[in-house]
Amino acid sequence: MSTLEPLQQRLEALEIKAAYADDLLEELNLTIYKQQQQIDRLLHLVKDLQQRMPETGGVAPGARDELPPHY
Repeated sequence: MSTLEPLQQRLEALEIKAAYADDLLEELNLTIYKQQQQIDRLLHLVKDLQQRMPETGGVAPGARDELPPHY
């Protein structure tokens, strides 16, 4: 066994770890990108719903003042 073999094995192990880390980083970046797209779509939907809602906060005008049928 030469003195370079342990060094070569350590180098190969580091290269393998670096390759796995690069793959994981790419996968995480893609996940974050997809989540941001979903967040943007949801924010757009919320804004659209807020614009459609009356100023009463989503309750029909007069509905707060009406007594339930059992009274």
